Amino acid sequence: MAIRDVLRMGDPRLLEVSAPVTSFGTPQLKQLIADMLDTMQHLSGAGLAAPQIGIPLRVVMFGVAHNPRYPDAEDVPFTVLINPVLTPVGEMLQEGWEGCLSVPGMRGLVPRWLELRYSGKDPDGNPIERSARDFHARVVQHEVDHLDGILYPRRIRDLTKFGFTPELFPGEDLPDD
Repeated sequence: MAIRDVLRMGDPRLLEVSAPVTSFGTPQLKQLIADMLDTMQHLSGAGLAAPQIGIPLRVVMFGVAHNPRYPDAEDVPFTVLINPVLTPVGEMLQEGWEGCLSVPGMRGLVPRWLELRYSGKDPDGNPIERSARDFHARVVQHEVDHLDGILYPRRIRDLTKFGFTPELFPGEDLPDD
């Protein structure tokens, strides 16, 4: 297990579409997941995608319980999701503030589906199917975007709502990432 360097916006590897995982339960996949978990926890992330540590595979993890980067967020169950598929429920979008370990020190107001269903596999290849809404749905969408080479700033509609965390939220004690 190791804390890995997180690629930052501008690195061309973050713009690539990731390949599906074809072998489950392997030592290599277990090592990748362990490294991702160590890295995410070390940086107090709400989630992490394999491409963020330079591995172009369709693997994400997410989970939130009292995260200092998102102090008002509801808990999201810790999940490792492989080869995810997202299906919006309804047409309602909700704007919310997002940050990203690959875009350190910045936040932006991003529209996301309010509710969705997601499916994929766990590390052993067992199926996962869940419904999510609000912050849980937002986190899943954010992480899955990484698998398609999309960073959240590309989804911002109004660039006046994108900037450095201390300038956007003066006087609030939010980590700069």
